Amino acid sequence: MTLAGEREPRCDGDLGAAGPGGPAGPGARRGRGGTAVVGDSAAAHDTPGGTTTAPDPDEVFTDGPEIDTKTRPKKDEPTEDSSADDAGPEESAGSRRGRRGRGLWALARRHPAFSVIIATAALVRVIAMLGYQPVMFFNDSFDYLHVATDPYPHPLRPDGYAFLLWFLKPFHSFALVAGLQHLMGLGMGVMIYALLRRRFRLPGWGAALAAAPVLLDAYQLQLEHLVLSDTMFTFLVMSAVTLLLWRDRPSWKIAAAVGLLVGMAWLTRSVGMPVLVGVLVYMLIRRSGWRLLAVTVAACMLPVIGYMGWYKAESGKFALTESNGIFLYARVYKFADCHQMKDLPVSEYPLCTEPENRLKTSQFGIWSVQSPLNRYTGTRFSPDNNALASDYAKRAIIAQPLDYLGVVAHDFLRVFRWDRTVFPDPATYAQYEFRTTSRPLPDWHMDGNSIASAEARAYERGDARTRVVEPFAGVARGYQDVFYLRGSMLGVVLLIGLAGLAGMWRRFGGEALLPWTLATGLLLAPAATAEFDYRYVLPAVPLAALAAGIAFRPASRATFRGWTRRLRRRGDGPEREETPAPERPAPRDAAEVPA
Repeated sequence: MTLAGEREPRCDGDLGAAGPGGPAGPGARRGRGGTAVVGDSAAAHDTPGGTTTAPDPDEVFTDGPEIDTKTRPKKDEPTEDSSADDAGPEESAGSRRGRRGRGLWALARRHPAFSVIIATAALVRVIAMLGYQPVMFFNDSFDYLHVATDPYPHPLRPDGYAFLLWFLKPFHSFALVAGLQHLMGLGMGVMIYALLRRRFRLPGWGAALAAAPVLLDAYQLQLEHLVLSDTMFTFLVMSAVTLLLWRDRPSWKIAAAVGLLVGMAWLTRSVGMPVLVGVLVYMLIRRSGWRLLAVTVAACMLPVIGYMGWYKAESGKFALTESNGIFLYARVYKFADCHQMKDLPVSEYPLCTEPENRLKTSQFGIWSVQSPLNRYTGTRFSPDNNALASDYAKRAIIAQPLDYLGVVAHDFLRVFRWDRTVFPDPATYAQYEFRTTSRPLPDWHMDGNSIASAEARAYERGDARTRVVEPFAGVARGYQDVFYLRGSMLGVVLLIGLAGLAGMWRRFGGEALLPWTLATGLLLAPAATAEFDYRYVLPAVPLAALAAGIAFRPASRATFRGWTRRLRRRGDGPEREETPAPERPAPRDAAEVPA
């Protein structure tokens, strides 16, 4: 029996259970008339005023005992804290360090599963930094470095990541770049755990399990150690999702922060534009209101329009890049048949290629010296070439829609294969692995006066070539051989998230709709606009894991239990019909009918 305003303790891992202070424990607040009101996000609901009842953050991350006012010391009585303050500076500083140490230990004891996982994740990142010093490079790394050396709007990709390198340039340390990206990876794991524990009421082991893929996946770890934009992009998207899901109804400040983060992600990778669409659709379904939608769009477009204005001032065109049409050409390169395209302009004839003359993969349609794009004079990523390639690709898609859907489906399903195969070629695949040796820095001419290796050495102010240091490098290689999320496992994670959407179908999937659709969209976008690449898979992993975790929130579990009971009742129906209860004989006249 419970009093008004109280609730009974729960045994399903709900953190709102009664604590030392009774049912209205440390996480409770007082309502009118002294009634205890306990926040429960699982039962949070919208009100006409747009306010919600949300749990106090301390309800999840603090478990301290309730203060006993009867034993509270008087003003004149000395306390442990006051004695520490009256002590000398050395003793006071030591006392503070001791309290911080005890606080961290208490925090770890309250979250044991997650503490073990994140400590392991931090350890393997330290091993990677010791084994491959100061950082690892990908082919694209030197474009980012070139922009960071002398900023200009790059025609191939936006400069968001190059701005980060430019900001860190005064420190002249690639190790600092790698360390910051590893902290981003750890931060994404913390976001997943905090959301699932605080907002969606999962038990500690369940939330820790959802955070494990991004924290422990060896290829995620190696991607963080590369000079590449993917880690920064994923961190920005996860930060925006975390802010948007932290409360049932975001304030205008939160909406502005979400829009700004999505805008920065858009400037980091062009696929950030679909992320904005996903965020706006989610807010529309959740009935956030047109004001919050407008604030989100305005905050997102502020950095994007500013960058496009810079691009116009430098190149004369109001755009982000000059590469979208060329990448789309790479998508259609393997199936485009000029004989099926009607009224193809003569200027696009050089892009036609007979099947027997096509290169091995779609990416070679851009980067190979034998690419049809090299039949045009001038810079490959020029406005004219981009316009020609875009028009050609659209004509091919319209003329051969089934072929286009076939290559998109093929690359999308490649994500979920159990084994990682060498793709698109051995040289590119090797850059996603911890290797026994490192490549020398390339001597590519970035422009008339710049060489890639020289710019890397200038950024580091020393030898920037990756040094393989044993035994740490061997440990990293051995770890990568075993601990990684296989494609089939990612497919299972997505299916779990989809089941969670089905359980909340009356609310259009609930909060899981946002991370699940973003994860699926980030996997589908490269397959639809360019070609499959292993590095494009990893940004979807933390979002998919978050959506799968939300599927196990208390409200979803209750829905699935209800479905199970209905199925059992339906299954028991035929057995009851085989042995019906005996019928009472009908009364002969009205006088025999009981009153």
